[in-house]
Amino acid sequence: MALYESVIIARQDLSSSKVKELISNLDSILTEKGGKIVKTENWGLRNLAYRIKKNRKGHYVLFNIDAPAAAISEYERKMRINEDVLRYLTLKIDAISEEPSILAVNSESKEDKE
Repeated sequence: MALYESVIIARQDLSSSKVKELISNLDSILTEKGGKIVKTENWGLRNLAYRIKKNRKGHYVLFNIDAPAAAISEYERKMRINEDVLRYLTLKIDAISEEPSILAVNSESKEDKE
């Protein structure tokens, strides 16, 4: 199986529980097709560089995925249909990093300062 990194941007008016529900739905799509989500990072509600479908903010979520290509194509098809997902990007990678991403580290340090 191949390794992928995927970032989704969900609508700003979703509650955190709805974002978690969206994450679990995407996880179930991948497990049905023989894949799995290795690591998930919720980057929280962030400002967008430009408006997307009248939204100025979005919930960012990063997934590290280990799945076959058929599972990824189904995963992306479901995200195109889902109205809660504003944008997504999935890239094939060589290895999954065990360290947290830069945005996850920055959001943790901001919470510590407050």
